[in-house]
Amino acid sequence: MKDKLDISVLVPCYNESVAISSVIEEFRKHLPSAKIYVYDNNSTDNTAEVAAQHGAIVRNEPQQGKGHVVRRMFSDIDASVYVLVDGDGTYDAASINLMIDTLLENHCDMVNGQRITDSEKAYRFGHQFGNRFLTGMVSWIFGKRSGDMLSGYRVFSRRFVKSFPALSTGFEIETELTIHALSLNLPIADVSTPYKERPEDSVSKLNTYKDGFRILWKILLMTKEERPFFFFSIVFGVLAALSLAMGISVALEWLETGLVPRFPTAILSASIMLLAFLGLTTGLILDSVARGRKELKRLHYLNISWLGEGY
Repeated sequence: MKDKLDISVLVPCYNESVAISSVIEEFRKHLPSAKIYVYDNNSTDNTAEVAAQHGAIVRNEPQQGKGHVVRRMFSDIDASVYVLVDGDGTYDAASINLMIDTLLENHCDMVNGQRITDSEKAYRFGHQFGNRFLTGMVSWIFGKRSGDMLSGYRVFSRRFVKSFPALSTGFEIETELTIHALSLNLPIADVSTPYKERPEDSVSKLNTYKDGFRILWKILLMTKEERPFFFFSIVFGVLAALSLAMGISVALEWLETGLVPRFPTAILSASIMLLAFLGLTTGLILDSVARGRKELKRLHYLNISWLGEGY
């Protein structure tokens, strides 16, 4: 079945002239029939020229950011199976057949390459800690079905790609991909894959703190959009606890003396409690809206065949 499929390898690139040739050659070796697309994102080196010399189909995306590139790729390219991989040479091309086989055998929509490495240079402690924290946070909110949310190595069905909204602009795109699959309860799987360090003279574009905060913000935003009652219940809990902390002593004093000498504190406490219940009501209303949106997204997803016509 795999030999008859139209497989496309999508490689978003920004200043990857050192590594891109080996990425193209390795994937051509393991997927000889696949089309390899390299989307250059305003590189200041000769990434596009090197990719073209090695036989890739080279296109450009002028809006800076990985999210913009992935959105453009998903819009432009028609295929049955899509392989998304970074152009930095850190992912193992030899794992790709196992990932595609897993997608086909389990009728999945997304197979995630879960990174495994013993090299500290390849996967720095700060990045490992951040990935575990953020992956754990998403697992707590949306369900634990992926062990490496921030992996840049994935395989998708046509149905997933053509129903994915792709609203992110930067490195938070991986977060959006994972949460989209989890929120719609799509069939997904993880496949362990070796992860190695970048080639010499190749520089990571990931800013640990800046991009980490952007990913955290994306998680919070998507929680508000996809699970508003859960989100606003937390807001309610925080505000209600603050109101009680401020007002309980005032209430006890009133019960003992019948007086409210700290009137401003009582007003502030009551106002915060009103805001808490307003937040809870907002969550209830938005939960109905989110349910309607989810039903529409699910219907659109089901309107697309899994791998295209005939599948």
